[in-house]
Amino acid sequence: MQAKYGILLMLLLTFSCASAQKITRVNAIKANNYGVIYALPKTSFEVTLVVKKTTYHRGEFYPYAQRYLGIDNPIIENETRFTLENVLVANKGIADKENSFMVEFRGKTVEPFVYLREDGVILTINAETMEEAPVEEFKLPEKSAPLVNPRRFLSQETLMAGSTAKQAELIARQVFDLRRNRSDILSGEAVNMPPDGNAYKMVMEEIDMQEKALTELFSGSVESEYFTVSYTLIPGKEDINGEVIARFSGKLGPVDADNLAGEPVRITLTNKTPAVQLLLNEKELKQLENKLSEGIVYNVPGKADLVIEFQNKVLFNKEVDVVQYGSQDVLARRMFENQKQPIQVHFHSELGAIKQIIQ
Repeated sequence: MQAKYGILLMLLLTFSCASAQKITRVNAIKANNYGVIYALPKTSFEVTLVVKKTTYHRGEFYPYAQRYLGIDNPIIENETRFTLENVLVANKGIADKENSFMVEFRGKTVEPFVYLREDGVILTINAETMEEAPVEEFKLPEKSAPLVNPRRFLSQETLMAGSTAKQAELIARQVFDLRRNRSDILSGEAVNMPPDGNAYKMVMEEIDMQEKALTELFSGSVESEYFTVSYTLIPGKEDINGEVIARFSGKLGPVDADNLAGEPVRITLTNKTPAVQLLLNEKELKQLENKLSEGIVYNVPGKADLVIEFQNKVLFNKEVDVVQYGSQDVLARRMFENQKQPIQVHFHSELGAIKQIIQ
């Protein structure tokens, strides 16, 4: 990992939506000299790999699969495989301790107050926080149904058979008997037809379950489940070009970025915000410093292209907001000195940019 990119990668052991941070109202009163300390956020990205784990179980009678049931490609060895199904990216704003400020209101301002997240990031000035639209949670696909023990369906004759080949032959007969019973019920020719719809459903489900379990003694069985692994990426000021955020192995699943047993998952972040050169003299620099120290500083995020690739395929490609690629501006303190109708300001909690100003 190259230090010049200013990247922090941290493996999160579980994937869960971070619970909403607590918020606190801070009043600017005489006791605190009408001042409130707040922080602006910087951008971090939570990159989540959605992984499918597939476990293949060899059937006990797989050598007889083709002979007795016509199965040409039974599973012949136990194996576990991992596949990378999807990549999710969430833009998370974390408190930037290097960008903490104090906003000082004048004593004549009418009851000024600020809402802060528990990490100090500013949310509003002179306004109650608004409920943000809930982020649609990603739901993992359901785990496959647990395997049924097929031996519970074996007849006594099968269990007492003297050879594996004989057992396989008898089990195959059971499979064909189940198929014939199903066919007879479907055609209405069964000797004992189910008396009603519920009984019909239960009988058919039982036949299907037994046939599947017994057939898997020849074909083998497959179990699948999904899980996620998340990484946190905090960009610096520079572009990120094909950095390895993790590695992925078909046999091991997600592994650390320095584990060469897996193939690299690469991330590229390209700044699209034009650079602005400020040519200021000493007096203008002093005016800018005073402006930043006296007003309410907020972020103006930059734009960037975020691309994630694996095995030369693009898994994620989207334009994103990046605070570190942007700039800052200031709301003048005098804007908040209206005694009749104080100005209200709402900030984007993840970006520190202004969302809304209400006068």
